[in-house]
Amino acid sequence: MDNIFQNIGNKQTLSQKIERTIENAIREKKLAIGSKLPTEREMCESFGVSRTALREALRRLSARGLIIVQKGSGMYVSAIDIKDAINSLNLYYDLKFDKNLLRQFIEVRRFFEPEISMLAARNRTEENILELETDFYEFENCDPDNTQREADLDNRFHLTIVKSTSNPIMQITMEPIYLLLPRMRNYIYANIEGEKMYTLESHRQLISAIKDQRENDAREIMLAHLLRTQEIYDKYLDLF
Repeated sequence: MDNIFQNIGNKQTLSQKIERTIENAIREKKLAIGSKLPTEREMCESFGVSRTALREALRRLSARGLIIVQKGSGMYVSAIDIKDAINSLNLYYDLKFDKNLLRQFIEVRRFFEPEISMLAARNRTEENILELETDFYEFENCDPDNTQREADLDNRFHLTIVKSTSNPIMQITMEPIYLLLPRMRNYIYANIEGEKMYTLESHRQLISAIKDQRENDAREIMLAHLLRTQEIYDKYLDLF
């Protein structure tokens, strides 16, 4: 690690330079996930900086989730997983949420989800099929007065399709979008006659196509489902 913790020199932006140096070492895998960083004293000596500058850099690295400080043990490089990436995106979308963002979500879904359904049909496991069937059963039998629960179950069904692709990048991309959609679906199921029955039929057809690995059928069913969804959103979004 000696080539990582070297004298910084420039006294004007020390904490930023320390932060950037450690971050780059993590990105370049010079500091492996789970590895222990030197002590504060050792890093101050290596960087040639004060403890104040070092602690500010470490505080920002910790806030960003790049390192974790374990009291009485030391500082370690964090193991960032898929949930961390999803949570960061979800926070961003939540703060930016408005009708314009919702329209953008619909465009993204129409572009990606038909292909996602095709890939799900190709890669699904028996466990994925069981999850889809469970999601469908719970949605079908949900109390129609509990529109929030219906919206959440609809959301879970689409997320299960994404998981069925066995592609974690798909999940990182789509899950934060799905987590915000129940806000609109709740309104739709409460106010649009017959929409739940239409959705259930689309879900039934999707399960069949994915289970039988009919990739093109899965793609076309999802595309038709999303075009219908877009029509509904275009008509009612200004009332939401």
